[in-house]
Amino acid sequence: MNLLKFITAGSVDDGKSTLIGRLLYDTNSILDDQLEAIQKANRKNNDGTVDLAILTDGLKAEREQGITIDVAYKYFQTDKRKFIIADAPGHIQYTRNMVTGASNSDLIIILIDARKGVIEQTKRHSFLAKLLSMKKVLVCVNKMDMVDYQENAYLAIQADYLKLAGKLGLTDVDFIPVSALRGDNIVNPSKHMDWYTGDSLLDYLENISLDDKKSQPWRFPVQWVVRPQTDDLPDYRGYAGRVIGDGLQIGEEVLVLPSGVKTTIKAIELNQDSLLQAENGQSVIIHLSDQVDISRGDLLVSANSPAKTSREIDAHICWFDQKPLDTNQAYLLQNHSKVSKIKIQNIHFKYDIHSQEHIIDDSINLNDIGKITLKSAEEIVFDSDSDFPENAQAIVIDPRTNITVGAVWLEQEV
Repeated sequence: MNLLKFITAGSVDDGKSTLIGRLLYDTNSILDDQLEAIQKANRKNNDGTVDLAILTDGLKAEREQGITIDVAYKYFQTDKRKFIIADAPGHIQYTRNMVTGASNSDLIIILIDARKGVIEQTKRHSFLAKLLSMKKVLVCVNKMDMVDYQENAYLAIQADYLKLAGKLGLTDVDFIPVSALRGDNIVNPSKHMDWYTGDSLLDYLENISLDDKKSQPWRFPVQWVVRPQTDDLPDYRGYAGRVIGDGLQIGEEVLVLPSGVKTTIKAIELNQDSLLQAENGQSVIIHLSDQVDISRGDLLVSANSPAKTSREIDAHICWFDQKPLDTNQAYLLQNHSKVSKIKIQNIHFKYDIHSQEHIIDDSINLNDIGKITLKSAEEIVFDSDSDFPENAQAIVIDPRTNITVGAVWLEQEV
């Protein structure tokens, strides 16, 4: 049974948590003790029904204020597929949480309030979906019950969003009109919108295909050097990590980066079983034919499809910190398990969220998205975001506080 990971995004009070709660409730995916906890919480909707949004509100502050602060993950399955859902906050100050949840998702569901249409957070989250190279975008026009289920309201929002998608270069976008509160088109087709003949949300999620994603050359970030040095395994040396991309197999010539040393794969181990090849996403231990100096943070790549190495790189950045980006401050860049000391050499521009136009400015502030050039104290191994998104994403850390202050999408060496 295949797995679909998706995230819900959108502005405050667009109904993201309610949509997830309704999806879980109508698919009978809520345990009895969870239902009991919801009833005891005594949080009601205006019509007196139980507030299903509370299913994803794990923090006390979320339950008290009726908002989402942290990313909440929920798991359920049907006969056709397993699902991991990330419920992201809509508040602008929690943009970093949205980026965290979206970075590992296959699909993003962007909710739009049928009464409000496309607003600033819709644009910001759509922009981030583009930067994160999301494979699929589904727009759920929610709260259709609040506009009397009018088709014209839905079509107007669909037209507005398609204009935005065109500007951003989002090419794979679908639309479903829903009412998460009433359950319209979530699991069962709506009786109030006979003008809509497409799938319900569950049907869409169960049947959407991700097989059209392009095959990527493999990358293997070394997470740990395994050296038991026991009496039974005196010479054992393996390299543990998670495979990214396709084609890693025994006998292939590999390149160790950033050192540039070549060797070949002698064995692949998974739970003490031997494999002929490793699949995308598998966590395995690799054994090499030669005794090579490899450390945590190094990257093994196919010698036929090497990654880039550079100390100076152009990148897009989304800034998470209350304090603005400081070009005089040293930061840390973490790409997989590799941590490098960097400085921001240049701020080229930042984006106008509404028009996506470039704003020439020498400052990057909280929630700004812009383009920069960074310089590292050592070689950074990466792929361009347009070629291999999974090996182009990294985070920026303030070493003074150890707080993640930004996310970057690496583009090209300077």
